[in-house]
Amino acid sequence: MGSTVTEKMLSPYRALDLTGSSGFLCGKILSDMGAEVIKVELPGGDPSRLTPPFLGDYPDPDQSLYWFTYNLGKKGITLDLESPEGRMLLLRLVEKSDWVIESFPPGHMEGLGLGYQALSRVNPGIVLTSITPFGQDGPYRDYKGPDLVAMALGGYMFLCGEPGRPPVRVSFPQACLHGSGEAAVGSMIAFYDRQTTGEGQWVDVSIHASVVPASMNAPPWWQLRDVIVRRQGTFRAGLSSGAVQRQTWPCRDGFVTFIIIAGAAGANTNRGLVAWMDEEGLADDFIKGIDWDSFDMSTLTQEMHHAMEERIDTFFMSHTPWELYEGAMARRIMLYPVATIADIAGSPQLEARGFWAEVPHPELGRSLTYPTPITRNGQGPFPMGRRAPLVGEDNDEVYRGLLGLSSSDIDGLRQRGVV
Repeated sequence: MGSTVTEKMLSPYRALDLTGSSGFLCGKILSDMGAEVIKVELPGGDPSRLTPPFLGDYPDPDQSLYWFTYNLGKKGITLDLESPEGRMLLLRLVEKSDWVIESFPPGHMEGLGLGYQALSRVNPGIVLTSITPFGQDGPYRDYKGPDLVAMALGGYMFLCGEPGRPPVRVSFPQACLHGSGEAAVGSMIAFYDRQTTGEGQWVDVSIHASVVPASMNAPPWWQLRDVIVRRQGTFRAGLSSGAVQRQTWPCRDGFVTFIIIAGAAGANTNRGLVAWMDEEGLADDFIKGIDWDSFDMSTLTQEMHHAMEERIDTFFMSHTPWELYEGAMARRIMLYPVATIADIAGSPQLEARGFWAEVPHPELGRSLTYPTPITRNGQGPFPMGRRAPLVGEDNDEVYRGLLGLSSSDIDGLRQRGVV
């Protein structure tokens, strides 16, 4: 892949990150691509610094692994936007920035005199990206929207869980990550347009709306075949007429994903699997007698599914996930292990791409392992940013270096609770 590049794509540009936890990833993505991202916190620190898990297994605002992860590479300043002096300082920073990212409730920035019109007056090229549960308009505009609400109203939960039981959500909050990812894309599109027009834009991101496309496999079944795809747990509906088929299979010490499908690709995979089963004496006349070239999923009955799955299940249970994976690769069978966190940490593919890197935490007297930026160019991977900022760590650098304030000015602001 070449050597590590010394300058990232967005190195000349700057973003002010005013978000709470619902928008952290947006700034992190811009930072990964090289933007100077300045995380703006309340004096005393952002409340999400107390989000677990903690490095030391007890609440400590300087040891939140959540904070470390989503604010890696950012600088950190403190600023009270409720104070007139704080708002004036922010406007001065906006003059020297390219993006402002915020996740306040709709209307909050306007109420502070910091809405898009006010920001664009001091910097016509500024891109303001607002990340809210339901966007800036519509009947749900002012509703709160934690992860459970967004995943439910976005339709994703309807597809997750076991049939006949209530829907479930993914255990780790996902909705804000969908929203932040879309926010980063929208921010870059608006920035690209600015390169031509010289004018910024207001990017309005609805976390709720960003979740809806996550279930995009379900709507086409209704549009094309009048089929409502429902949650089936480890099974999948829609490929067969009225039948469900297993897609997650237990094996020895783990799980694999495998789906019996038709067509040329399915015929090659199914034929290869049956031949492998036969090598180990686990293929009977029934499964060896199936003509995979004429195999038709649309007419397959549930009884036929069960008969095939019973035999395949016995074979899978005689192997570990990685034994099955290696054998499948050798035989060109479409089968994949369900990786554990330990599997991911030891992945030879991720290691080959330099996915992991050590980041020093001098105040902890140690380094921690982080994923590197997934974006890279032809010259190689981008360099890692520094660890997430301590509270107000870069106040002097930003206020003195960017705004020209003196040490006594900054001390006065600190004494008045502005920074």
